[in-house]
Amino acid sequence: MTRSLKKGPWVEERLLAKIAGKKPLETGVIKTWYRRSMISPEMVGFTFGVYNGRQHLDVLVTEDMVGHRLGEFSPTRKFVRHGGKMQKELEIKAKESEIATAKAAKGATAEAPAKK
Repeated sequence: MTRSLKKGPWVEERLLAKIAGKKPLETGVIKTWYRRSMISPEMVGFTFGVYNGRQHLDVLVTEDMVGHRLGEFSPTRKFVRHGGKMQKELEIKAKESEIATAKAAKGATAEAPAKK
């Protein structure tokens, strides 16, 4: 999905027109379907509602995002997760161990002030 350096970055002109002369805090969410548009420095601070095929996901543009595309921050697929019965058992054991360590730590802190 790279673009030739001699051509330069592609930014949708309609997006730039929507943010021209506006302040980021005063402007609400700007809805867009231009996932392939690159993020330019003028877009920093604005919130875009990037369409992922089903809904618009809010993307707050920061300085680190400049040079990337809007679609990179609006995933189109939802990861459900792997595992089944065995995975649930592992998660339950991990939770029980966390609870046991928390109780042990809580008990140790409760005993410490009583010794003084």
